[in-house]
Parts: sequence; structure tokens; C-alpha cells
Amino acid sequence: MTLRAIIAEDELPAQEELQYLIDTYSSIEVTDRFDDGLDVLKYFQENTTDVLFLDINLPSLDGMMLAGSLAQFKHKPIIVFTTAYKEHAAKAFELEAFDYILKPYSEERVAAMLKKLESQKASADIDRIEPAETPARLNVWKDEKIYVINLKEIAYAEADEKQTTVHTKDEVYTYPGSISTFEQQLPADTFFRCHRSYIVNTEKIHEILPWFHNTYLVKMKGLGEQIPVSRSKAKEFRQIMRL
Repeated sequence: MTLRAIIAEDELPAQEELQYLIDTYSSIEVTDRFDDGLDVLKYFQENTTDVLFLDINLPSLDGMMLAGSLAQFKHKPIIVFTTAYKEHAAKAFELEAFDYILKPYSEERVAAMLKKLESQKASADIDRIEPAETPARLNVWKDEKIYVINLKEIAYAEADEKQTTVHTKDEVYTYPGSISTFEQQLPADTFFRCHRSYIVNTEKIHEILPWFHNTYLVKMKGLGEQIPVSRSKAKEFRQIMRL
């Protein structure tokens, strides 16, 4: 299977040069190119790819912060850093980067990296990466900053068009992806999609109120909101909560 990749680089000439080298020295398919780190993060909220060629000096969200955020994803890409700065190499490999390519590009160096990348893919040493367990933390947004929260802190989440609002006991955050994408980041034994627009942490349910048509409203510990359990989810909810 052909590897798929995206390029994250804020300078168009550097994008085009890297694209040329990839096309010339490999069969890797570049499916998209970005010049802003936040756009890359939003892309991965809804999509996956095999390889990310990542510049460090990106606007909105730099490459190091972006790589750290992607490390928490269930489907994370292989990362090859492309940068003019030598001093970030140690940190890059702490983030389990596949390689660290310095600019200006050496064709021989890039060609060797691409060969190694495809060779290891062919031998199944690297494939699309899926960790054995759901990550314990999640990256969310508030006031244009990224916060890393423990999943256990989440009380419930609600759909907000193409985003998801995440509620803890003390804070409200935004997850830049649909509630279905958000649901994929959560352990199924703790979080329950009680309604098409709501997910609750069953360990934080404080009160269950019978409602119309044998459905329920639930209240979470420390929070006043009443969250509906839809009719289609009521039977499963009763089983989970042993009602």
C-alpha cells in the first residue's frame, strides 16, 4: 500500500521543493499541504495520514507543540521534522520523530530518508500507528490556548456544530472536532453517548431523573445542568447503570 503524507511548511518554495523530492525519490502520495500549524491540528481532528513532514517554524501553532498534541491522538502519523534549526533535534526525537531533516535540503539526505521510510513500511515495522490503549489525556482549547486535560476530569461533552464543548467540574473547553470524532478519543467503558448531542462520563453521574417515554435526565457531580438520555439510548443506559 502506498504511503500517504501531508506537508506542513509555511514557505511555498520549501513546500514545492519538498514535494518535488518526495515525488522524485519515492512513491509516497502527498495528499495535502498546509502553511499553518492550527490548520494541521484541525485536519487531524477529522482525518488520518501515514506521514507528516513537519516544519518547526509554523504560525499559530509551532511544529513542536503540534507534534506533542498529535502524540495524544489514537491515529497518529509518522513525523519527519524539516527545519533550519539544529537545536531542536533532541526534543524532536523525544517526541519519537522518524527523522530530522535540515534545510537547505540535501537531495541525497532526503532520498535516503524516503528510502528508509518506505523500506520499513514494506517490512511492517511502521504502519498506521494505533496504540493499544486509549490515551489518558486530551488536548482542548480555551482562550486561544491549548490545555492538556486528563480524561477523568471530563464530566460531559455536547455537540456545537463542527466543534465539541467539553465540561469539567470547574472549566469549559472546546474540542475542534465533531462529537463523533471526540467520542473516538474516549474509553467506551467510562463514557456513554447518551444522546446524539451528548456524551457523559458515567463515573460522574450524580442523579438520574425519570422523564417522558421511559427516558431520563442525568445530573453530573458538581454541575447543575440536566442532560437528556434519548429514547433510542434508554435501554442501553439502563443496562450500564443497572436500573
